[in-house]
Amino acid sequence: MRLLLISNSTNPGEAYLEYPKEQIKTFLKDTRKVLFIPYAAVSFTFDEYERKVQQRFSEMGVEVESIHHSKFPKKSVQDAEAIVVGGGNTFRLLKMIHLFDLVEAVRFKVLSGTPYIGWSAGANVACPTICTTNDMPICEPDNFSAFNLVRFQINPHFIDTHPEGHAGETREQRILEFLEMDPYVYVVGLREGSMIMLENVKLSLLGNKPARIFKKGIPPKEVNPGDDLDFLFE
Repeated sequence: MRLLLISNSTNPGEAYLEYPKEQIKTFLKDTRKVLFIPYAAVSFTFDEYERKVQQRFSEMGVEVESIHHSKFPKKSVQDAEAIVVGGGNTFRLLKMIHLFDLVEAVRFKVLSGTPYIGWSAGANVACPTICTTNDMPICEPDNFSAFNLVRFQINPHFIDTHPEGHAGETREQRILEFLEMDPYVYVVGLREGSMIMLENVKLSLLGNKPARIFKKGIPPKEVNPGDDLDFLFE
């Protein structure tokens, strides 16, 4: 498999997909056209989302074709040179993926070697489930099962801060609650500006920030770019 799982699309003060654009360009290499899955969009149209992504990908010489134009979405997945899944609301994204019965089609295609890029919600759906998303459940998918391309869960946009005067749970506390219910899985707290790449059976953390790793019964720990992440395959 070849995966590029990105925490967020935009850092403060930067243009859309600015920080990961060189990594995306390198990752796609000889790819001329990608199939884009825009289903996480809620407050703007799929056409608008496609245009926004195309504007950035044009700089890389890559054509973007959104799956929402297709009369036969499964066939479009089967024919794709690469699959790109944008961020937005994870529940809306998964509901639409289930509606068009795309889970197994995408999983088979990516397991066969087709490159997969996802940011935010698009990184969430690469995991076994979407249960570590930060989003509100504004709609109800058939279930929480996602593409299951990796064995661990990702929490994108992971933050350590606890706003002054806020009495609710921290992000870490919420992840620890998740692990009470699913104690056998790792969760990667992926900070903004970071991404995980799987290529040639090697898992790498990219960016200039560490990720925070959680698992039931093990103290949370920080891993840095360049550290061995093979334990996440366990």
